[in-house]
Amino acid sequence: MLGFAIGPLIFGPLSEHLGRRPVLVGTYLGYMVFTLCCAVSPNFTALLIFRLLCGVAAAAPNAVVGPVFADIFDHPGPRGRATAYYMCATAMVPPLGPIISGYATRHSWRLTFWVGLGISGVFLPLVCCLPETYAPIIRKKHRVDPESAEKQQPSFAQELKVIFSRPFVMAAREPAVLFTSLYLALVYATLYLFFQAYPIIFQGVYQLSSGEVGLTFLPITAGSIVALGLFLGYSSYHSSAMKAGVVWANKIEYRRLPLACGGGPLIVASLFWLGWTSYPEVHPAVPSLSGLLFGAGYLVEFMALLNYITDAYGQYSASAQAASSTMRSITAVVLPLAAPLMYESLGIQWACSLLAFFTLVLACIPFMFIRYGETLRKRSPFCQKLSTAAGPVVSV
Repeated sequence: MLGFAIGPLIFGPLSEHLGRRPVLVGTYLGYMVFTLCCAVSPNFTALLIFRLLCGVAAAAPNAVVGPVFADIFDHPGPRGRATAYYMCATAMVPPLGPIISGYATRHSWRLTFWVGLGISGVFLPLVCCLPETYAPIIRKKHRVDPESAEKQQPSFAQELKVIFSRPFVMAAREPAVLFTSLYLALVYATLYLFFQAYPIIFQGVYQLSSGEVGLTFLPITAGSIVALGLFLGYSSYHSSAMKAGVVWANKIEYRRLPLACGGGPLIVASLFWLGWTSYPEVHPAVPSLSGLLFGAGYLVEFMALLNYITDAYGQYSASAQAASSTMRSITAVVLPLAAPLMYESLGIQWACSLLAFFTLVLACIPFMFIRYGETLRKRSPFCQKLSTAAGPVVSV
C-alpha cells in the first residue's frame, strides 16, 4: 500500500508529459517483473522491496485511467458510464484476493504471486494494444514545424517542477480535490481495514478457516454489481431529465453528486450492521451480508466523486486523481495497522460503530458540494483555465 501512495504522484503527472500509453504499458510490464521477483524472493527483505515496487507500478491506473476516459469521451454521459464499468471491475477484485490467498497459501505463499503473474500475463496483449489518447502528445507527434515545436518547448526543469508539484498544489488549493479525497480515503481505508477486521470477527467469533473467511468478502463483490446498476440507472434518468428540459437536470452538481449523497448512508448502515450482528449466537452469514450495503455504497461513492473530479478538471484530472489516490493509499496503510488494537480495546461492536460515526460526518461532503460547488469552481484557477481554453461549454 505504501507503493500505492507513491505511484500516483509519479505516474499521474508523468502521463501529462509523456502520454498515457507509455505510462500504462511501462508500469504494467514493471508490475509483472516485480511480481515475478516476489515469487522467487530469496528472503523477507527482498520480498518487501519487490512488493513495494509492485505497489508503485500497480498504482499507475489509479491516476491515469480516469483521465484516459476524459481524453476519449467529450460528453460526460459516455465518460461516466465507461468509468463506472472500469471502477466496478476494480472494486470487485480486491474482495476476491482473500479467497485466492486463503486457499493458495495452504500450499505455498509463493503460489499467490504465481497466480497473480499468470492473470497479468493473460491481459498483457490487451495492454500492449492501448493507443495514445492524450491530445497534447498526439498533436506534438504530428507537428510539422520543428522550429515552432522548439520555441514552445519549456525547459526540462520547468517541466519537472510543474509535473511533480501539481498534485500537491491541487490538494492544497482545490477544495473539491481535498475534501473528496478525504472522504474517499476513509471509505477506501475501511475496505482495507476489513482485511484485518474480518479475520478478527469470523475467525475469532465463529472459528472459520482462512479460506472460509475469504468467502465472507463475496457480498462486497455482489454489492459492487448493485452499485453499477444504480449508477447506470441514475445516469439514464438524468439524461432523460435533461432531454425533457427539467430545470434541476441542467445544474452541474446534479450530474453525479446525488448518487454520492446516497452512498454514505449505505456505508454507515453496513458498519452498524456488521458490528452489532457479530455475536456467536447469530449465524455468520448475517454479519457477512452487511457487505452488500458496503460494496454498493463504497463503489457508488467512488464512481460519483471521481467522475465529478474528472468532469471538473478535464486535462488536469490526472494530477487531481494522483493527489486523491495518494491520500487514499496513505490512509489505507495507516488505518488497518490500528485495527487489532482498535477491535481489542473497543470490541467489535464499538470499533465498527466508530468507523460508522466518522463516515457519517464525512458523508456530508457531497451535500456541501451540491450547495457550494458552483461557487468553488468559479474561484478555481484550473477550472478558469479550462473555461478559457474551451469557451463557454465546459464539462465541470
